[in-house]
Amino acid sequence: MPFEWTYFFSMFSMPAFWKASWTVVKLSTLAWLIGMLIGFGLASAKQSLHAWVRMPASIYVWFFRSVPLLVLLIFVYNLPQLFPGSGPILSQPFYAGLFALVLTEAAYMAEIHRGGLLSVAKGQREAARALGIRGLGTQRLIVVPQAFRIALPTLTNEYVTIVKLTSLVSVISLTELLLVGQRLYAQNFLVLETLGAVALYYVLIVSLFGWLLQYLERHLDLSRRKSETLEGARLQTLRESLPASTAATAQSPRAGMPDALRLNGVHKRYGNHHVLKGIDLRVRPGEVISIIGPSGSGKTSLIRTVNGLERIDEGEIVLFGESFIHAGDAPDSRRLRAGVRRIGMVFQSFNLFPHRTIVDNVLLAPRYHRLGDTATLRQQALALLDKVGLLAHAEKYPHQLSGGQQQRVAIARALAMKPDIMLFDEPTSALDPELVGDVLNVIRDLASEGMTMLIVTHEMDFALSISDRVVFMEDGHIGLDASPEAIRNHGSERVRRFIGLETDRT
Repeated sequence: MPFEWTYFFSMFSMPAFWKASWTVVKLSTLAWLIGMLIGFGLASAKQSLHAWVRMPASIYVWFFRSVPLLVLLIFVYNLPQLFPGSGPILSQPFYAGLFALVLTEAAYMAEIHRGGLLSVAKGQREAARALGIRGLGTQRLIVVPQAFRIALPTLTNEYVTIVKLTSLVSVISLTELLLVGQRLYAQNFLVLETLGAVALYYVLIVSLFGWLLQYLERHLDLSRRKSETLEGARLQTLRESLPASTAATAQSPRAGMPDALRLNGVHKRYGNHHVLKGIDLRVRPGEVISIIGPSGSGKTSLIRTVNGLERIDEGEIVLFGESFIHAGDAPDSRRLRAGVRRIGMVFQSFNLFPHRTIVDNVLLAPRYHRLGDTATLRQQALALLDKVGLLAHAEKYPHQLSGGQQQRVAIARALAMKPDIMLFDEPTSALDPELVGDVLNVIRDLASEGMTMLIVTHEMDFALSISDRVVFMEDGHIGLDASPEAIRNHGSERVRRFIGLETDRT
């Protein structure tokens, strides 16, 4: 029997097919959007530390990924027999089909979202926490935009799957494409021609919306974005419009003035590993302290306890004479959040937010904390970028900068919160040797302005030249706390050998 091409092409002018196509578009789009939202909630719940949140979400995903959609469709459509109150809605095939699709797709999308959330580096959350951004703010501003961009290709594929799954809704008599086709070939027996047209309608829908979602994917692809470097007159004009740079006020210790920071008997354990073993440390206002020592001595753990990134097991941390952190404190207590906002943190691996421009990285936390109107805060952010020598790159993204430039942005981001204390966790260890100097010069400038700083570093010459005191740590203890001059002249042989000074003083 020859293929009826005339009949085949005539089906693309039939109103019933175009009406059914619109039904498929509405059903699949609503199922995708609602399923995506519910799926994200389930994914977040599955990552919860609380079992009473995590377990129900896990059970939901397990169950609805196991039940065949066809069975679920028939069950939902007949649900009014058990619950008559649901009849006005679920007795309508469209809403019954939508409900069943959402139940199924939410379970699948939960796993897609969970993959996206797990792909966001832990350092991103730590950077947000160090800036005083709370959990929901971190999710909204930092985690979700990155996770969505990562998950979008798979979410796009899931939309295609939903479009094809809508054909199953014909079992509950929804007038969608397949049902329209079935009714036609039941009358004229032209099965191949009718199903060929139905298939082409599905292809057109998938192609159109697939292209739209791919356009969104390309738009969110940061590697495609090009940002120019400001130069010449444009850079000079921008620089002249900025407020005068404000330097930290030098604070010399005075009698009766509280310490900027004091650690009293701080202990920290990771399981059975005792990392910090009763650390006592005093930091006076305006003082620069470098923390040195062999790898595994507890330097990074020490500095991470100071701004609450790590909880302490024993002891107390006091900030400007006020109790700041106790052992057993809740990780998000109001006292801790208030103290963290007074402490700036610069990480070894930068931890810039990759989905935001350089100026937005600097601007994010002050705007979140409402430290001023957006226009003023932006001017201050640009002034800080100028201070670290990166004003010309303000509209670029982190991946477009070198490691040294990224670290200077991280310093500017921390300074934007106008902290009283700056913490540096090995700020140059991830940099190529030729990039170290620029970062160290920025830190040196802060020291000359009177900023109170704790610096974990392996740059021994820098530590000796910039510091008021050098703290040597080993095996979780402070082995030496002395001025650079005292270390050069009277330091122990162990410390002098670690620093690289000549040990023969005869």
